[in-house]
Amino acid sequence: MPPGELGATRIADRVVAKIAAQAAREALAGSPPTDGAPPHATVTVHHDIARVRVSLELAYPSDVAAQCADVRRQVVHRVEQCAGMSVPDVDIDVEQLHSRHTRPGAGRDRGLL
Repeated sequence: MPPGELGATRIADRVVAKIAAQAAREALAGSPPTDGAPPHATVTVHHDIARVRVSLELAYPSDVAAQCADVRRQVVHRVEQCAGMSVPDVDIDVEQLHSRHTRPGAGRDRGLL
């Protein structure tokens, strides 16, 4: 048997989760909220199939559906490319929307008070 066919490779769930979280950051690079937490991913891998859940904080107002679609596409692409795993779906939890109108001090200069 040729040497390349011996053994098996297992990629830990936490490694795939890091790949997915980085892919989500890449997808949101043009529109991250300035005061939001970076994307976080959890992954369960079973027989080279990755089930991915990404938690996001997004800027508001924005096209939330389009941003989620961009994240899904990028996560699927990166996990398939980097880990060689199939990703049948990506669940996304939008944890918080960040509006420049609701941040503390938004719209007024506290130095003038």
